[in-house]
Amino acid sequence: MLTRGNGVALWRQIHALLGAAISSGRFGPGDRLPSEHGLSRQYGVNRHTIRRALSALEEDGLIRVEQGRGSFVREQVVHYPVGRRTRFSENLSRQRRAPGNILLTAVDAEADPQVAEALGIAPGEVVTRITSAGEADGRRISYSTAFFPRTLFPGMVRVYRELRSVTRTLAHYGVADYARRRTRIIARMPTAEEARELRQPRTRPVLVTESVNVDPSGVPVEFGVCLFASDWVQILVES
Repeated sequence: MLTRGNGVALWRQIHALLGAAISSGRFGPGDRLPSEHGLSRQYGVNRHTIRRALSALEEDGLIRVEQGRGSFVREQVVHYPVGRRTRFSENLSRQRRAPGNILLTAVDAEADPQVAEALGIAPGEVVTRITSAGEADGRRISYSTAFFPRTLFPGMVRVYRELRSVTRTLAHYGVADYARRRTRIIARMPTAEEARELRQPRTRPVLVTESVNVDPSGVPVEFGVCLFASDWVQILVES
């Protein structure tokens, strides 16, 4: 337990004890640590001391802290390849992770200048906008919005709601395959909505990919903006 008066701060001792418990496997990847209140009672210290210890563990990369849920032992990051043919489910399945996709909204809307330029259409033309959240083993790792020209895919909202897959939906319209024409990757701070959807603090950066997919004849069929939780995902650019 803790040794008082030996010159080593109590939070450092707790940090070392919890770190050893994680390293030994007592707490495995994904396990939730006891609450701040529980640790405070266990070690006989105030919650401020516990918070300092947990903050140091987070800085060490041993745990992740989720607002409103607690502290968890960090799992291995997801390696997300981005290349000519990028598919969310395939990327995760190759790593033996269970992919998940949660449809948030699917609506028709007018294209703003950025979307119009990416899809090669006029600003104000109608596109189908699909917003979804991606999961790996039940853990939220991405928040994305994709735009599709309605002239190419009339009635797409209904079809996508039925099929719940971009690949299957495009195949329904005769686009058997599509490839990535360009990808732009940036890092920035999330908005309040984005942080909420990714279940992370606003003070943690996100990785953002902006991509254009084209059909075999080179016609743009999708413009997508995808935010990845930077503490969960490592993007790999493939040639």
